[in-house]
Amino acid sequence: MILVWLISILFVGGIIAWLSERINPSYPRVIALITVVLDLLLMLSVLGTEPDAGGWIASVNAEWVPRFGISFYLAADGLSVLLILLTGFLGIIAIGSAWDEIKERVGFFYFNLLWTLAGVLGVFTALDLFLFFFFWEVMLIPMYLIIAIWGHENKNYAAMKFFIFTQVTGMLMLVSILMLAYFHLVQNGILSFNYHDLLSVEMGDRIEMWVMLGFFVAFTTKLPSVPSWLPDAHSQAPTAGSVILAGILLKTGAYGLIRFAVPLFPEASFSFAPIAMALAAISILYCAKVAFAQTDIKRLIAYTSVSHMGFVTLGIYAWNEQALQGAVMTMLAHGLSAAALFMLAGGLQHRIHTREMPDMGGFWVKVPRMAVVALFFSVAALGMPGLGNFVGEFLALLGAFQANISITVISAFGLILASVYSLWVIQMIFHGEYTDKKVDDSHLTDLNGREMFYFGAMMLGLVWMGMYPQSFLNLSQPVLVELLNSTQSIVAAVVQN
Repeated sequence: MILVWLISILFVGGIIAWLSERINPSYPRVIALITVVLDLLLMLSVLGTEPDAGGWIASVNAEWVPRFGISFYLAADGLSVLLILLTGFLGIIAIGSAWDEIKERVGFFYFNLLWTLAGVLGVFTALDLFLFFFFWEVMLIPMYLIIAIWGHENKNYAAMKFFIFTQVTGMLMLVSILMLAYFHLVQNGILSFNYHDLLSVEMGDRIEMWVMLGFFVAFTTKLPSVPSWLPDAHSQAPTAGSVILAGILLKTGAYGLIRFAVPLFPEASFSFAPIAMALAAISILYCAKVAFAQTDIKRLIAYTSVSHMGFVTLGIYAWNEQALQGAVMTMLAHGLSAAALFMLAGGLQHRIHTREMPDMGGFWVKVPRMAVVALFFSVAALGMPGLGNFVGEFLALLGAFQANISITVISAFGLILASVYSLWVIQMIFHGEYTDKKVDDSHLTDLNGREMFYFGAMMLGLVWMGMYPQSFLNLSQPVLVELLNSTQSIVAAVVQN
């Protein structure tokens, strides 16, 4: 029942935060923070629970619409718990980043933020595919509203683009889910959307490929494997929206590939793997190259984010333990580093009212604490040994090398480009001669104690991942090994053919 509580607390907390604005405009942010802190404490209590025989740490299964084989089935294993904890932690960071930025319709903003987090928790725990799709939609609509209402100058275009891309591809996934359920009905005489039941569905090669592509397109659009909606959404979203998008929502796509796309369609996935890995390599290099052409700091970070998430796709479709562990570690580390970079960019925009890097320069003397924090997270993003991003990308490349040497070598050049654009941004913004002619620096203040606390927590997380990754690897290993074992015979058959 703890999974139901985790989601329900966020739903109820969002409603209370919205209504509390009528009493005092400062109440919603306090209620939202208390809600997410309480949820995070509940999440931490799950860590001490011994998994059952199936490897699930917590689960609840109740009939919902029995006539159509739909159940309210939530379950969490080590992989889910890691991503749930990331969601709770970054939820607090997002609220902190919005603390002074959001001034209008405050209650409704925190309502949407908490409901987005609730939808994400549902995605990470739902094992009924209809319920999974329900939560997939729940996290989409509030995020659309966050961008459309509290975004910047071109917010309506960015919000609509985000909605269309994710909604259309979500419909493709729904069609694939319905086809899976139909084939289960034909083969077993029972209509079911249960994940474990659908694992046994058999389809012809061509049909399986098309059904798998419905999942693949939906998940890689959310990931995303191509820039599509992401740069516009990130550049126009408020800071909290960018934190949630980069730190959490992108990870739902990667989770979907690991949990659903490959295990449900193993033969089609392994046949498609070379194409998926090639797309990942193109994404890594192309988005790194495009990042150099950006003058808008948030767009630049958005393109680098897509580039780094290419290593996740690469690791997933290499489909061996090292590569999958690398994908999971990259998801966690990127969640922190990307969220921090967007929080820094949003903080700068809030202070000087521009995102254009040519208008900046020499800020180190004016905001030294911000400069040091930006340097740390830029170095983390480029894969500095001793920090979490290095562990994730190194394991992903190590595992991918066993699957496809040429694509892995090409992808590795993305690490070189990452070093160049990360240090280039630091040079553009913080080095050089300081001038206040191009920006209004009357509000250009250094990071305050509250902001330093949030950044310090993310720094600690990245150092922990880099220096003691085993605490994270141990949680995900049983899950990944079980997924690998369940598809081992099919992998061997595909390789032999």
